[in-house]
Amino acid sequence: MPHKVLVTYASKHNSTSEIASTIGAVLQKSDDLEVDIRAVELVEDVVPYSAVVLGSSVYAGQWHSSAANFLKRHEQDLAKRLVWLFSSGPTGTGDPSTLMDGWKLPQSLEPLVERIQPQGIALFHGKLDPASLSYLERLLIKGVRAPVGDFRDWDMIREWAAEIACVITQKT
Repeated sequence: MPHKVLVTYASKHNSTSEIASTIGAVLQKSDDLEVDIRAVELVEDVVPYSAVVLGSSVYAGQWHSSAANFLKRHEQDLAKRLVWLFSSGPTGTGDPSTLMDGWKLPQSLEPLVERIQPQGIALFHGKLDPASLSYLERLLIKGVRAPVGDFRDWDMIREWAAEIACVITQKT
């Protein structure tokens, strides 16, 4: 019987949802995994799943509020499951952790994440497309001189997802 896996995400401009879809597609290649890919707003319960992958876009060092609320709302159930977390957001070249000075999650979520004890936490480059931004967002990125473009490393994302698939099939 396949293991049920939830890949869920909070995405403001679709970049994180595309990362979640890629992770889900890699997981779906395993005959042992049944994968649902959903926005966090559409997930009412994590109990049916043996594993959960949660990702959020990052703006000004903070997770999307719906992803943070998802963690808080499902904390007890997530602590009983295999969980992986990812953030997407830094743009530019180089290692995303180096660009973010070792940051992987908002400090405000650290106590919650410690109680859940995820199997892994990843930080992926993001995508910044001025055409998808509001006027105020365009002013902000211009003011902070944020690099514009798609900096996501699809090989890194697929490798991380493949590692998740191995862990789930070995542990559950």
